Amino acid sequence: MKSSFVFLLLMSGVVVNIEPTPEALLYPYGLDKGDSKNPKLDDGTSKRVVLSVPFSFYGKEYETLYVNNNGVISFDTPVKQYTPDPFPLADGRPFVAPYWGDVDNVLGGEIFYRQTTDPALLKLITQHINQYFPSIPFTATWAFVATWDHVAYYDSRSNKGNTFQAALTTNTKTSFVILNYKDIQWTTGVASGGDPKTGLGGTPAHAGFNSGDETNYYNIPGSRTDAIINITTTSNVNVPGRWVFQVNELELIGVPTEVPHAAADKRCWL
Repeated sequence: MKSSFVFLLLMSGVVVNIEPTPEALLYPYGLDKGDSKNPKLDDGTSKRVVLSVPFSFYGKEYETLYVNNNGVISFDTPVKQYTPDPFPLADGRPFVAPYWGDVDNVLGGEIFYRQTTDPALLKLITQHINQYFPSIPFTATWAFVATWDHVAYYDSRSNKGNTFQAALTTNTKTSFVILNYKDIQWTTGVASGGDPKTGLGGTPAHAGFNSGDETNYYNIPGSRTDAIINITTTSNVNVPGRWVFQVNELELIGVPTEVPHAAADKRCWL
């Protein structure tokens, strides 16, 4: 294969037990919703996507992005790297990492994306942001939704697949990222040291944000550890499998302080 903000959370530092809700975790996606689909290509990316409105991320506005097969939405530059490095990165790449790991959509799964001003979706996203951040006036005017649907890992010898999603949204001034994790069955591709039969071990996937300034970043608890497989049960907004952040400024507020202890841990971080 290969050789080679204000992040504003509702609460922090509290560990509670919560049960999954019947709420549909993923926003609608697929070709019937007007999505584009990434090519079947190991370590591939989408075409360069020109945004209809700028998206503010860590104090900078971006007008182009790429949806990268390996679980990353990057601004201005594609990311083909398959083994996640710890944040902050030293190479200046700004990106959102819903689940940075060695995806191989040739072996299984699809990757969809679209930017949209669909009123029904924007209304739903607005309701969610207002619920999670009641002190911040916000009405979504644009969204970008990328969905990894039952994607396999590199050199897989199993039928395991991961399904997760990132939604970027803005009102042209305030920006949020919503990360949804419906089904996570593997953490690591074989080229990253994972087991071909289980997709576990090695250097596990990374979830979080890298500003590109070599200083500002955020790691969702469990990133690059075996516990990242438990991300479907963790949250900062009291919805298992959903993490939501305000990302247009540099300051980071209210980050959970306790890290998952093991992949089998069923607790939810708020």
